[in-house]
Amino acid sequence: MHDGADACRTTLPRVPDPDPESAAWVGGLTPGSPEHDATVARLLALLRRVTAAEAARRAGTNGLYGRELDDVAEQAADDACVSVLRRLPDFEGRSRFTTWACRFAILEVGQKIARHRWRRDGAALDPEAWEQMPARISTAPEQVAEARILVEAIRRVVATELTPRQRHVFEALFVSGVPIDVLALELGSTRNALYKAEYDVRAKLRKHLLAEGLVSEGEVTR
Repeated sequence: MHDGADACRTTLPRVPDPDPESAAWVGGLTPGSPEHDATVARLLALLRRVTAAEAARRAGTNGLYGRELDDVAEQAADDACVSVLRRLPDFEGRSRFTTWACRFAILEVGQKIARHRWRRDGAALDPEAWEQMPARISTAPEQVAEARILVEAIRRVVATELTPRQRHVFEALFVSGVPIDVLALELGSTRNALYKAEYDVRAKLRKHLLAEGLVSEGEVTR
């Protein structure tokens, strides 16, 4: 007869051991390995091939071409390499190591291209973004009308109760989706300062929406 602990142990899923090639990658990248530097160089070369291919696939998007696109690919590979080394203990062998590592490279390319567009164009506000907010809040047809009422109330508070800086921060972050680090760069500010501004804006919005009965106590407006 098995006790409860034995029964639990027999039902736990087993994480597969990495394939030999993946195990060699992990071993070589582990700090202190005699192959560490050579393996990091191999990893970086792999990631640069991946980011170059991904950047080429996106060539022309967001106005990126030629050397500018190559620079984005190189930066993405460098940052992806740092991420892989930092997250190495998280690799469980559920996929090939190279597949796992290349995901970081592809993700970095996408993020770099998006940030480049924001830096190039500035934290410009999308004039149609306010009109799109009800559908972003709820995709259910019966709830879109309610969402539209809420958005109009938020828009009214933003226009009449916020300072110009608070209004710009709110519209950039929450309406147009500008990344906070890009907005900080444009305003000559810091992420922490913008988090404080965001907190103050939320407090003002919540106060007015509570007074109008559009949100309940404890609800956070986004």
